[in-house]
Amino acid sequence: MRRAPRLSHVARDGSARMVDVGGKTPTRRIAVAEAVVRMRPATAREVRAGGGKKGDVLQVARLAGIGAAKRTPELIPLCHSVALTKVEVDFTWKRPAELRVEARAEAVDRTGVEMEALAAAAVAALTVYDMCKAIDRGMEIGTIRLLEKSGGKSGPYMRIERRKRK
Repeated sequence: MRRAPRLSHVARDGSARMVDVGGKTPTRRIAVAEAVVRMRPATAREVRAGGGKKGDVLQVARLAGIGAAKRTPELIPLCHSVALTKVEVDFTWKRPAELRVEARAEAVDRTGVEMEALAAAAVAALTVYDMCKAIDRGMEIGTIRLLEKSGGKSGPYMRIERRKRK
């Protein structure tokens, strides 16, 4: 009978632990995550116009997302530092007032980059909120999730709805 998987960051005695990746072979790791920001149509028009008192909302959010990926181990206590080789943050409008943030992180390392992609998507979305809150405090950030990952012992993962699109 197969045993249920254990939480990797919890020791047998229940204490928190950092996973030992020292014996793993470095492989190419890729992860893609998304976050969604819902806003009023007037706010979306301002964002699309590319201006604003604080600058171009999407360009600032892109830089914030990239910076967050690079600083993930400082934000999430048990994350390993990984040698990121690439981080991309892109934006698409799902509906006239619903912005989709997609973040992609890549590395050749001993552990995955899922948390880096998730941090990038979340912080980029938070930055959109920060830059637009003066005109729309009712914005919502939601659906922060991993879309796909590859590399490593656990193998590839892709959300079912993403497989249908590809």
